[in-house]
Order: sequence, then C-alpha cells, then structure tokens
Amino acid sequence: MARVKAEGRIGLTIPGDLRCEAFCQELVAKAATGLGGFDIIANNAGRQQANASFLDIASEQFDWTMKTNIYAPFWIIKVAQPYLKPGAAIIPTASEQAYDPSADLYDYAQTKAAAMNYVKSLAKQLGSKGIRVNAVAPGPIWTSPQVSGGAAQEKLQNFGGQTVFGRPGQPAGLGTIYVQLAASDASFATSQIYGSAGGQGQP
Repeated sequence: MARVKAEGRIGLTIPGDLRCEAFCQELVAKAATGLGGFDIIANNAGRQQANASFLDIASEQFDWTMKTNIYAPFWIIKVAQPYLKPGAAIIPTASEQAYDPSADLYDYAQTKAAAMNYVKSLAKQLGSKGIRVNAVAPGPIWTSPQVSGGAAQEKLQNFGGQTVFGRPGQPAGLGTIYVQLAASDASFATSQIYGSAGGQGQP
C-alpha cells in the first residue's frame, strides 16, 4: 500500500468473503466510494485445490470453488455494471486449465472454462455500451494457490517444466497483459482470451 501511495494513487483494502453475495455488493460500493468511481474490473481472486480423484471432493469444497471462481465475479460485475462508462474494461482471469485441464483440478478447471465462456457472452452484451471484456489465461505461474494445496507436492517439484522455457512463469510477467487490455489503445479488443502459458496450449 505504501508503494501505491508513493505513486500518488489511492489504494484500498476491503477484506471479506467472496462467497457471500452481500460482501461482493459491499465491496463494489466501498470501492466506488473510496476511489471516486472506477472503470476497470480485474477479477483475479480464485480458489484452486488439487484432488487425485473427483470422488475426494466434498460438496462443500465444490461449492467453495464455484462460489469463489464463478459466483463472485457474477455478483461483482452485476452490481458494478452501472458504474462502468464507455471505454471501461472487464478483465477476468481464466487459465490454460479451461482447455487443457489437469486430472487433479476437476472443479477448478470447470470454473475456468466457465470464465472463458462468460467473457464471450458479456462482451456481446456490453459491446454496444462501449465496455470491453477480455480474459487473461495463464499457464503454470508461481502463485500462492500452488503451494497451499493447489498442486500435489510431486507436481511442484517440476512445476512448469513442461513449458518451452522449462520453468514456471512469475506473476509479474502477466502484469503488462492486464495493463494493455485496460488501456484505451486496446479499444478494438473484446471477447478475446490472451494466453501466457510458456509456449504451450491455446489460445
């Protein structure tokens, strides 16, 4: 937060549970008040837990993943839409898991396939309002979910080894993609999925 303020910008921390519709509504309202409005929504929060078999996924866990990865963006975008003016951008985070799912990410992969689909649907709905909707679809990236149950320990030992670089990506390597999609000079890009997967998969 200190770095944000050092750049003369406003940074807000609004803790809460994204599985709760009321909190998602509160989140948008507080962000709009604290920032004086907004014109970019980047849905990046997500839940990823590896399970060797889908039979090991309890209904409570399945619901947790679905609400975090699918319900929350729906609730947030729905209540935020009135704030968005022509030129605004919505940028969800999809994943290579949407089109090349790992066997142990049964529930997570479904949510990312859904994210790619809702991007294309929303882009058609909101295009006439001048609002663009595009997603970023990362491949293996070192993020906190990987080491907190998002990948099995044996998988972590060679995480990202299948890419052409033989290594995983870093979050910083994705930042400029989000910036470009939010920028006004990307005004003709909508309904697109931008991959960053180390030379593997689609798109």
